[in-house]
Amino acid sequence: MFTSLQTLIETSDSRHLPLHEIVLQAEVDSSGRSREAVLADMRHRLQTMRASVEKGLSSPVQTLSGLSKGNAYKLWGSLKNTPSPLTGSWLSRAIARAMAVGEVNAGMGCIVATPTAGSAGVLPAVLFTLQEAHRLSDEQLVQALFTAGGIGMVIVNRAHVSGAAGGCQAETGSASAMAAGAAVELLGGSPVQSAHAVALALTNQLGLICDPVAGLVEVPCILRNAGAVAQCFTAADLAMAGIESPIPADEVIDAMERVGGRMDERFRETAQGGLAATPTGRALAQAIWKKTRGEEEHEI
Repeated sequence: MFTSLQTLIETSDSRHLPLHEIVLQAEVDSSGRSREAVLADMRHRLQTMRASVEKGLSSPVQTLSGLSKGNAYKLWGSLKNTPSPLTGSWLSRAIARAMAVGEVNAGMGCIVATPTAGSAGVLPAVLFTLQEAHRLSDEQLVQALFTAGGIGMVIVNRAHVSGAAGGCQAETGSASAMAAGAAVELLGGSPVQSAHAVALALTNQLGLICDPVAGLVEVPCILRNAGAVAQCFTAADLAMAGIESPIPADEVIDAMERVGGRMDERFRETAQGGLAATPTGRALAQAIWKKTRGEEEHEI
C-alpha cells in the first residue's frame, strides 16, 4: 500500500489531511470494509494493548524460563518512591509500560505485535504515557495507531521488521520509529516532522543485533523495548524542536535493509552470538532447556 514515507507525506499535504486519515482511507479502500469496521478493529487493538500494560504493571509476571521476574512491576513500584528518576517521570513510566508488555508476551499473554511480538512494548508504552501526560482521548490514540501502521507498512515494503531477517534494528528499531512518528503527530507536529522523527529514531538503532538468550524473547528483548522507548522520546523531542535528519527517512530505512542483509547470521535471532553466546548466556540456556526436558520427562 505504502512504499515511501515521502509519498505518504506528499499525499497528506496535497489532500490537506493528517497522516492517520490518509492511512485509514487507504485501508478502507484496499480492504473493501467500512470505515467504522476498520476503526472498530483498531479500537479493539488499543484495548488489548491497554490490558497487556495493566497486567504487567499490576502484578509480577514470571515466565516458565525464570528469566523474566516481574521487573516492570518492580520498576513501577519504585517510581512511587523516586520523585525524580534520572530518566524523568514520564520516560520512566513509559519504560515500565514497555517492559510490562514484553513480560506479558514472554509469559504467553495476549499482546498486539507492533510490528512484532518481540518489540510489542514500545508503541503502547509511548501512546499510553502521552495520553497520561497530555490528557489525550482514546480516539486520538486510535488515530496514532493508524499513523504508526502507515509508517510500519513503509518499513515492511522497503526493509524488514523481523529479527531473523534484519536483527533487532528491524524489530525494536522499527517499533521506535513507528512510535516516534505517531508521537509527533499526537503532539501537533507536521507530517514532515513525523518523518524526521522516524529517521532520527531509526538512525540511532542501525546495526542493533538480535541475540536472544536461549532463543527466548526475554533477554535482552524486554530491556531493548525500554531502550527503544527512550530513543523514541529523544527523536520526537528533536523533531518537535525543528531538528531535521540529514538523511531522509526512506533512505534510512533502505540503509537498515542493507545493514540487515549483511549482518552475520549469528546476530539474527539464532542465539549464536552477542549476549546469547556469553558464558552466562550459554549457562542460562543450558539450565533452561535442562529444566524443560526434566519437566517433560516428569509429565510422561
